[in-house]
Amino acid sequence: MPKIKTHSGAKKRFKVSKSGKVMRAHANKRHRLNQKTAKRKRGLRKNVAADKTNVAQLKRLIPYK
Repeated sequence: MPKIKTHSGAKKRFKVSKSGKVMRAHANKRHRLNQKTAKRKRGLRKNVAADKTNVAQLKRLIPYK
């Protein structure tokens, strides 16, 4: 079997945790940060698992991660 190419955009945005979950960053942390509360911005720093409806497709995009 030939190797599968990794999707360049997906490899920058997602990573796979040790337990196999696909992790992603939160949105809304780029601009207009002065009107967001400190508590909200702290929460946006953390990574979260991608939605289960997208996991199968994401794992195909990043096969070697």
